[in-house]
Amino acid sequence: MTQTDIGTDRADIATVETATEPSAPSYVLPEDTLERFRERAVAHDRDNTFFADDLEDLRELGYLRAVIPRSHGGLGLSLHELNLEQRRLASYAPATALGINMHLYWVGALASRIAAGDDSLQWLVDEVVAGRVIAAGHGEPGNDLAIDDSLTIATPVEGGYRLDGHKIFTSLSPAWTWLGIHARDNSDPEHPRIVHTFVSREDVGVSTVETWDTLGVRATASHDTVLKDVFVPADRTVGVFELGTPPDDYVAAIFPWVLPLLGNIYLGVARRALDLAIATATSRRALSLGNETVANKPFIQYHVAEAELALEATTGQLDNLTAALTAGEDLGDRVLLRLFAAKENGTRTARSVTDAALDIAGAGSLHRRNELERLYRDVRAGAFHPPNSDAIRAYIGTFALGLL
Repeated sequence: MTQTDIGTDRADIATVETATEPSAPSYVLPEDTLERFRERAVAHDRDNTFFADDLEDLRELGYLRAVIPRSHGGLGLSLHELNLEQRRLASYAPATALGINMHLYWVGALASRIAAGDDSLQWLVDEVVAGRVIAAGHGEPGNDLAIDDSLTIATPVEGGYRLDGHKIFTSLSPAWTWLGIHARDNSDPEHPRIVHTFVSREDVGVSTVETWDTLGVRATASHDTVLKDVFVPADRTVGVFELGTPPDDYVAAIFPWVLPLLGNIYLGVARRALDLAIATATSRRALSLGNETVANKPFIQYHVAEAELALEATTGQLDNLTAALTAGEDLGDRVLLRLFAAKENGTRTARSVTDAALDIAGAGSLHRRNELERLYRDVRAGAFHPPNSDAIRAYIGTFALGLL
């Protein structure tokens, strides 16, 4: 396996530059807003509807531009602060947190480029500040190489490219204005290139196919997007790289944002699941205990302890990483390993803790009316975000064995 198999170069993601600004408020999202999100999540999951109402609240609160520097019209949150916000949001409305994450990681990379003195994407910054939504168009049926290759074709034409392809898992499908995509330019067969660009919803040839009816995170509305002879002008191109060459600049800046954010979202779901289980254990009574609560059972105590230990360890791991990235620390040649580990350990811990939460809470957690039932379904999606668990282990194993 080469470095390009996992999508980026360690040198390009070793630090996250952030503007020096006054400290942002502790939390952008008020408690009462989050409580509304939790209430709405029930109906969105049941009816398989998009979280449009949550999105409007997030837009009004400035959350869509949260990490854009204040000097450029944003709220000035750091990478570390955004991770804390997303973990908290996920504990109230997992699908909302996951869906908006597909916008926020693009915005995070913009913030990093601004801090690096790059103003070439000011047009996209302006769109974000105006409340427009960016979505991710990287998933493709049959493409297990993520952004290292593409089944979508970018044909060079005068003034830009024409795109033909089929994207899947396009979260925010009903709401996006801009879709960040990658496609393959085969115009030079000896030197194919990967083109990274942005598609507008208004571009001729763009269509959404409503396919999203899933086990969990249903409110993300991650439908398919079909691109048929879609013209995109050259000035929307944010990177062109020879096949097998790691991306740099804006495209590479995505990774330190998206991977810890994914881990933290699922940790937030798990924290909520365990809190619900503990509340059940301290109120549910058992005849075998003389009508005392099941919290008095050694089995329950053991599993609560195991779950707390897992959350404590992984939360510490992710907080340490995001604080280091925000501070611009040199993480050396283990930076990619640490980013992958943040995503993998966050999602894996979330699954095991949520699974334990059902054991702790008992059979009542199987009911559709029980929030734990929904969280159990939502948390299962974590393993499928690229890079998936197999790709992460392949990279970490070869890196640790000195085979790269």
